[in-house]
This record gives sequence, C-alpha cells and structure tokens, in this order.
Amino acid sequence: MKTFPPFLAEMLAASPHAGEGVHNWLFCVSRQLHAHLPALEIITLLEERTRACGRHVSRKEIEDAVRNSLPSAWEPNGKTGGTLHIGEPAPAKWPEVNKELREAVIAENGGLADLWECGNPRFEDSENHTEQIIDWLFPGNPLLCCGKSSHEFDTRPRDEWRGDLSALQLIVPSPMSAVEGVTKEGKPSRHTLSNTGPRRYLICEFDTGAPDDHAALLLHLRTFAPLVCVVHSGGKSLHGWFLVEGQPPDKVEKFFRYAVSLGADRATWTLSQFVRMPDGTRDDGRGQVTYFLNLTPLQYLATSTQMQPAQAA
Repeated sequence: MKTFPPFLAEMLAASPHAGEGVHNWLFCVSRQLHAHLPALEIITLLEERTRACGRHVSRKEIEDAVRNSLPSAWEPNGKTGGTLHIGEPAPAKWPEVNKELREAVIAENGGLADLWECGNPRFEDSENHTEQIIDWLFPGNPLLCCGKSSHEFDTRPRDEWRGDLSALQLIVPSPMSAVEGVTKEGKPSRHTLSNTGPRRYLICEFDTGAPDDHAALLLHLRTFAPLVCVVHSGGKSLHGWFLVEGQPPDKVEKFFRYAVSLGADRATWTLSQFVRMPDGTRDDGRGQVTYFLNLTPLQYLATSTQMQPAQAA
C-alpha cells in the first residue's frame, strides 16, 4: 500500500460528508496527490474515499478535480534548476484566503437578516417562486441547462422548462449557445463548456463559516459588482449571483480573485459550472431558499441594451 506524508494521510482520512465541502476537498487533495500517484490511481482512490460521503460523487466530478488541480499541483522532492522544491506550491491561478481580511469584512458588515432587508422585491410568503425568478434572471426564451443532478440534466429553451424548475437543484448561470456540445473527451453532451454562451452571471459561493458570515461577505462584494440574487444551497452555503454581462474579462477576473481571497469557492469560475437553482429543491428534498433579489441592475441592463444605436450596414 502506498505510504503518504502524514499531512496528506490526514487529509485523506478526513474526507468530508455531503454539505461539508466535498467538491473543494476533491480539488485540494488531488493537488497534493499528483506528486505521489498517476491520475488513474488518484481517481480510483478518491472514488473509494467518497463512496460513503452521503451524496453521489460522479467519476466525472472526480476526473475534473484531478484535471483542474494539475496546474497548481505540488512538486515532488529533489527538483532543481529553478523548479519547485517540496513544501513550495506551484504558482496558483487563484490567491489563498486572506483570513485577517475576511474576518475584518465579516465584522464590518451585517448578517443574513440585513441581506434580506436590502432585497427588492422580497417574498414574504412560503410559496415557491422559481419560475418568476428565472424569468427575471433570464428574460426572453434563452437556452438553459438545468438538472436534478450533475448526471441527470438537459438543455432546453426556457419556455420548455416552465413548470418543472422548482423540482430541480442545478442550473448553469449563463444561457447556453447550443443545445448540445462536445466534452473534453470528445463525447456529445448537453452540458459542456463548448455549448455554454458568454458569461451572464458570476457566482460567488462561500462554504466555510456561518450563513451570517457568507451574507456579510456578499454585502461587501456588492459594493464592487451588482448583486442580483442570493440563494441558500439547502446545506451550509450561500450562492451570490453577480451580474457581469458585458464587462471586460480582466475586470471580472480581478473581482473574482478578490472574492476568492475572501474564501469564495474557485470552482464557480468555470463557465459551465452548475450552481443552485433559485428556490429549487435539493436531491434530499430540502429547499434552496432565495434570500435576496435586486432587479435594478437587470432593469438598467435591459434599458441600456434597448437604447443602443443600430449598427450601420
């Protein structure tokens, strides 16, 4: 049996349960395992470690974690000539969490009740409002990719989803460019990066800490970008929907790098990443409550688009 360094053995032994950050753990532990095992053995090991985590962890989710963690993998001992030594991480695309800054932001901002009070409109009843919210977030009849799970999904025009959305837990937060695309493995699928259109929303999800902490972080981030929706995962996290359509890519990335430094999950940077359906339903039956809506940025975007002068032929 392969022997790992003590810290890595502890990471493997402390595999989380569903709702405790399984997706992020897969990325972090994969990043360490590259120095010790080939990719296929990493995948097999992680399948074993997540089998009893309390939710279905697909092979694709594990393969994606192994693949996406490779650019920031730790290097083995003995490297010289300008390469990395043991204990020195490869240059990562995203910054590490600035704990002092995060704590200061949380202390200076409100909690979940304050976030709720900032919303307009606010739903005061206990009814489900998924269809109305999606109509606001995605006006017209764009192609939307939605699913019951990461392995049971479809891409259809918005109107063909009408009446079904509240029973689903996942949605890609940008319209799709085509019904079907091709995966990195060359297989046809209705949920791929290749058939995802330009980014409309950037989602900031916080897993660690209490919901009041997450709300404080989102209240802070909304001073830098328009926050239009906040959805509770039904587990431990909040998903903040920031409207970034039409913004320069470097500006959007700078904003997300800052969010990651406050603890946001870097996985939602992937354009085709599934996120929680507003007012949807988790696979265990728990609701994904929408705690915040702000339609003003959407109304402004719609007005400014309508006012654009026609291009000369």
